[in-house]
Amino acid sequence: MENLTDRVRAFAEERDWQQFHTPKNLAMALAGEVGELIAEFQWLTPKQSAAVMSDQDAGSRVRAEIGDVMIYLTRLADVLGIDLVEAALTKLEDSARRYPVEQARGSAAKR
Repeated sequence: MENLTDRVRAFAEERDWQQFHTPKNLAMALAGEVGELIAEFQWLTPKQSAAVMSDQDAGSRVRAEIGDVMIYLTRLADVLGIDLVEAALTKLEDSARRYPVEQARGSAAKR
């Protein structure tokens, strides 16, 4: 993760883009990229969506959009000084407390 963060930061710095990489702008760009990822699945059936990577063209587009999402999320976390892995692990621990296996298994109910 650190290598990716460093590469994304260097990419922005080499182009003097850090001036545009405010948290607001990065969050908006991230939302836009998530929207593009969603568009790849919009009209697929559940079965088609599960098999999307077996289609070379669709799989390539999905992979590219996930890459864009990851880059913007990585950059946003870097600009905000958030350790992305630590944030995810903390959230996972919180979710494990909120949704204990014995109560949440097989249920999509939110608490």
